Amino acid sequence: MTGPRRADPAPAGEAQPLAGVIGERLRSARTARGWSVGALATAAGVGKGSLSEIENGTRNPTLGTLYALANTLGLPLSWLLAERAGAQVSSPGITARLLDTSTVADATVEVYAIALSPGERHVSGAHGPGVVEHLLVVDGRVSAGVRGAEVDVDTGASTTWVSDDTHTYRALDGRPADVVLVIRWPATVDHPPTP
Repeated sequence: MTGPRRADPAPAGEAQPLAGVIGERLRSARTARGWSVGALATAAGVGKGSLSEIENGTRNPTLGTLYALANTLGLPLSWLLAERAGAQVSSPGITARLLDTSTVADATVEVYAIALSPGERHVSGAHGPGVVEHLLVVDGRVSAGVRGAEVDVDTGASTTWVSDDTHTYRALDGRPADVVLVIRWPATVDHPPTP
């Protein structure tokens, strides 16, 4: 058994911009699977031109786009973010910041701080078999879980679900909410070579 691998902040002044890292990792994952840009774009529901710009590091992808690509490739989002602690991505109504990634023999565990804006519902596609999410509400009230079976969660409380189906997150009561989200990926996830 190997020890845990932790997310490390990028060294100051030396790090490649996140958009470039994401692009390299997407290209690596896509080519390792033998897919063309068009094949991945179609499978993920992303425009071919947009995917090309993301792979070239000239476009900052939204959280929704990154999740669509990561889910299609069967990879944790943190892998696309180069396990960089502090890496932040957003979509309308939601911002996710990677706090930590640990990999041990039987799982990859990602930890995110997530800010939810009032009035927005974030929909996330299925992550794959055996992926489990644990959500703890730090501030506010949230509705979260598998679509159609969401539960309301108050400050200090938590909920857990298997995320092999579409799931949602939404701040309640017209107020923003802050949550910590832990996502556990089984060891069966095939990580391509790191570029």
